[in-house]
Amino acid sequence: MTILVAVAIAGSLGYLFGLPDAGQAAIADMREAEAKRDVQQISELTATARVTAGDLNGVLSGLAKALPQDRALTAQPAQSAEIDGWQRVLRQAVDRHAETPSGTTETNVARMGFRNAVSAMAIAVDAYAAGQRLPANLRQDLIDLAARQRSTAVATWSVAATQLDQINVNAGNGHQHVYLTSAPGEGAMSADTIPEGAPG
Repeated sequence: MTILVAVAIAGSLGYLFGLPDAGQAAIADMREAEAKRDVQQISELTATARVTAGDLNGVLSGLAKALPQDRALTAQPAQSAEIDGWQRVLRQAVDRHAETPSGTTETNVARMGFRNAVSAMAIAVDAYAAGQRLPANLRQDLIDLAARQRSTAVATWSVAATQLDQINVNAGNGHQHVYLTSAPGEGAMSADTIPEGAPG
């Protein structure tokens, strides 16, 4: 009888120890909820970045004429109305990327990269605008600063876009390429050759 009781107790303990306790179950539930939240955040961030990339490509096309990378090319100064339009677009982009909900580290890195890129581009446009208001003999320093800020913005965006591509692959969304296409030669990272939406 003693042996049977001992066996029964041992079996019960083995069964109990094999089950997750309440703390482990809660942690598992939290991790599952975090994973679902991250997938949603990645999709939302991708959609937001696509809208902004379209806007920035328009600004960059104009800046390419006003601030040509090739110094051999003659700059075509932008008119006040065009500059005002660029600044309006950048203010909207800054506002669009101002929200910073907490996510996983990987998603936060992409989000902050886009936010910093947009801020840098806004500074580039503001510097160009300020330069255009100065006498011609004082203008060049600010024009050069605007060109440097543009390069920083484009490079920063490309890093964020590369991170976004990777977290989309990790989330099961396949490759998502949200790069700026109107600023070649800025020393930025470029999209890979894997088709859009293809698994990693």
